Amino acid sequence: MKKKILISTGGTGGHVIPASIFFEHLKNDFDVFLSSDQRGMKFLDLEKEKVKIINTPKLKNNFFLLPLNFFLIIFLTLKSFFFIKKNNINILISTGGYMSLPLCISAKILNLKLYLFEPNMVIGRANIFFMKWCERIFCYSNNIKNFPKKYLNKITVINPLIRKNFYSIKFNDKEILDELKLLIIGGSQGAKFFDQGVKDTILNLSKKYKLKIYQQSNNENLEILKNFYSSKNIDYQLFDYKENISEFISDSNLCITRAGASTLSELTFLNVPYLAIPYPFAKDNHQYENALFYENKNCCWILEQNKITGEGLSKKLIQIIENKDDYLEKKKNMKNFSYQNSWNNVNEKIIQTINEN
Repeated sequence: MKKKILISTGGTGGHVIPASIFFEHLKNDFDVFLSSDQRGMKFLDLEKEKVKIINTPKLKNNFFLLPLNFFLIIFLTLKSFFFIKKNNINILISTGGYMSLPLCISAKILNLKLYLFEPNMVIGRANIFFMKWCERIFCYSNNIKNFPKKYLNKITVINPLIRKNFYSIKFNDKEILDELKLLIIGGSQGAKFFDQGVKDTILNLSKKYKLKIYQQSNNENLEILKNFYSSKNIDYQLFDYKENISEFISDSNLCITRAGASTLSELTFLNVPYLAIPYPFAKDNHQYENALFYENKNCCWILEQNKITGEGLSKKLIQIIENKDDYLEKKKNMKNFSYQNSWNNVNEKIIQTINEN
C-alpha cells in the first residue's frame, strides 16, 4: 500500500505553485493530497489535484484579537487533526506560511513525519518554529539567512522547483537585436508599481527601440494598461498570473520582475536575463535576498524600488540593453547554473529523501 502524503499550502502563488510541483513529483509513488486556504485555491487545478480547504485566515497583530486568534488556531488544528486521522496520512510536507500552522501542529501531535520547504534565501518564521520536529527541510542553498545553525544538518539541497512543462521548452537563445521583447512580471499579487510606475520608462524605450511588451497584471489595472499601450501605439500583450507564463518567458529577451523565488527560478532556467526590483515590504526582506542569490552568480541585475527616481529605471534598462557583453554573460551564467536541473534529477532527490527518513 502506498504511503499517504499531505502537502500543506495556501496564500500566494509563491507557496501554491511549489506545492503543486511537489504533487506532480510524488503522485506516482505515493497517495498525495493537497490542503489550501481559500486564497490559494485559485492557483490549483481541481481536476488534477485532491484538495482539502483548511481556510486559515491571516492572523492579526492586534492584542485585542489574541483570544480570537488562539481559539481559531485550536479549531483549525482540530479540523486538521480529524482530516489527517480520517485519511490515514503518514507524511506532511509544509510549504511554509501561517497557513501551515494547524496542520503542522496536528502532525506533531500525531507523530507524523514532517518535511518543510524553504525556497527563499531567508528562512520563514513558520519553518523556524517547526524546525525542531521536521525530518528534513528542502532548500535551494545551504546558505540561508537566519537559519538556525544547530539544524543545518537537516537541509536537503535540491535544484529549484520548475513546473514540468518548462522542461519541454528550448532554452531561450533570443538576444536583443532588432526588437526588444520586454516581459514585466508583478507576481501573484500583482504590483501597482509595475502597472503604474513604469509607464514613462516604457514610453522612453519605445522611442529608442522597436518594442513588444508582455505584461502580467491583475484585473483592476487591465483596462488602464490597455488604454495606455493603445494610445501610444505600443505593441503589447497582457496576461494574468494563472496563464501559461512559460510562453511569454520563452518569447522574451529581457524581463523586469519582482523577486519571488519561483519566478526567479523559472526566468533563470529559461535563460531570460532580468532586472529584479524586489518588493520592498516583503517579510524579512526575503525578495531582496532571493535576487542577491542570483546576482552573486552574475545571473541578473538588482534595482531597489526606493532608489528609483525620475528616469533611473529607463537609464538602467538602456545600460543593460547597450552592454551586449554583460547581457550575454548573464545568459551564459544562467545556462551553467541550470544545466543539472532536470525533472528526473529533482524527482529522484525528493523521493529518495522521503524514503530514507
